Amino acid sequence: MSLDSITLYLVATMIAALLGAMLVFFGKQENSPALKWWGCAYLLGATSVAVWTAAGDKLGPHLYLAMNAVGFVACGMVWNAARVFHGRKPNWPGLVIGALAWAAAVTMLDPAASTLRMMIGAGIVSVYAALTASELWVERRKSLQRRWPAFVVPVMHGCVLMLPILIGSFLKPNDPSFATSIWVTVFAVELVLYAVGTVFVIFMLVSERTVTAHRTAASTDPLTGMLNRRGFSEACSRVIDREAKAGRPVTVMIFDIDHFKSINDRFGHPAGDEMLKLFSTVVVTNLRISDLSGRIGGEEFAALLPCSLEEGVLVAERVREAFEMSGVVVDEAPVDTTVSIGVAGGPAGTELEVLLASADTALYQAKRGGRNRVEAAEELPLSLENWRRQSAAKIGAPRPQTVTA
Repeated sequence: MSLDSITLYLVATMIAALLGAMLVFFGKQENSPALKWWGCAYLLGATSVAVWTAAGDKLGPHLYLAMNAVGFVACGMVWNAARVFHGRKPNWPGLVIGALAWAAAVTMLDPAASTLRMMIGAGIVSVYAALTASELWVERRKSLQRRWPAFVVPVMHGCVLMLPILIGSFLKPNDPSFATSIWVTVFAVELVLYAVGTVFVIFMLVSERTVTAHRTAASTDPLTGMLNRRGFSEACSRVIDREAKAGRPVTVMIFDIDHFKSINDRFGHPAGDEMLKLFSTVVVTNLRISDLSGRIGGEEFAALLPCSLEEGVLVAERVREAFEMSGVVVDEAPVDTTVSIGVAGGPAGTELEVLLASADTALYQAKRGGRNRVEAAEELPLSLENWRRQSAAKIGAPRPQTVTA
């Protein structure tokens, strides 16, 4: 059964136009500039192909050239949409350089050199497809298993469009039989598949980013930008498991800003919020990139370091000194910026609950000892139940609650 190439191209343009309208609609609904770019590119490309297919011979040389140039601009918009999606600025020169290159080539070439024009046009589109693939590939944090369609679809599109360059000597656009040749049919079918496949990739990427944003929001403290208690606990569990496999110890520290309630009472909650932001900055600045930190409640922060207890105490002292030297002034009055810190360490595989409980007890001792100091707990046993039994035997009573003001 033979397929009419004109019908295939018209079907492709209708599908592209429908998908473009859908992308623009969802772009407005979700306030996503990238979706709007993609949608407008589809609409522009569909218009160009539709006019070129339906009235190619009747357009005249100048209008025919313009319609082809519009198609190359649409390809540039697809590339820029991928850039915008990853937070980069649109490349305005790149948007039109393909169209300008096409116009320059057609103007300088012999009108009879239709095969060469086709090869140049296919090459321009292939370059845009490769640029789009590289932009969609750029998020290296994504696993290969989940992002491979974002790379494969535009690469396959570029490979199909490179066929005219590789087999250009076999293509004869001036031949009356060319319009019904297998190559025109292949290009038309590929155009339909590319239009549908690209939209699938777009929605896959947008959906994945939305899920990631919601997951991040659920595990992040909105005031300081640090992990919240839930996010900190989940991240620490992964690090502890990783360090346990390597047989390395971990250390947990809990920070509590001294007299934080009095800061709120004297200067107001906005000043208190600024103090929390300042302390979060001090913590992050004085920890390594491999360390974890989070705000686990009120003025209480925590950190997990893949290191020994002795190293953890040194880091805690560095944080304490840096915060004390902050020199905060509110309403021309100096504000004491001190913090009490409890540090606890354990052998490889020590449970997070054990470390936090022991660090909390050490923090209580630091506050009882005069605040603005670091207290280290004793080395811990591996099991939470063993720690509880040993702790109860030592103090003969339930663990005291942390003093927070």
